[in-house]
Amino acid sequence: MGKYTTLTDMGVTNPKQIARYTIHIVDNNDVLRIVYSRKKGDLLPLSKTFKFSRIKKSVLVDSGTRKTQVIFESAPIFTNAVKELNEIVDKNDNADQLNQILEDEVLQLEAEMTSRISYIKSLIERKTK
Repeated sequence: MGKYTTLTDMGVTNPKQIARYTIHIVDNNDVLRIVYSRKKGDLLPLSKTFKFSRIKKSVLVDSGTRKTQVIFESAPIFTNAVKELNEIVDKNDNADQLNQILEDEVLQLEAEMTSRISYIKSLIERKTK
């Protein structure tokens, strides 16, 4: 077995190519996006996205009244994957790379926004005809 067993179980086959990752929560899911550093012309995807359902737990808030509160926790596979990703990314992290990450994210956001605006304009054109 390799060093990054959780990532391997998730289908991540090239952990050395991982450049960075992002985490956010949508509804009751932890969403993990892994971004790879690929050579130009590589046919493999630049990123992979994984969703992990959060675990619902009832926690005793007041023992006198037996009042409970529902909380959601991250799944163990998610937390293990993040630990392994931290190991990988920490090895590669430096200020120059952070600047590159920011530039890449801005370019990706610009491309997505341009595409979305074009789509909305086409819908408007279709509606006015």
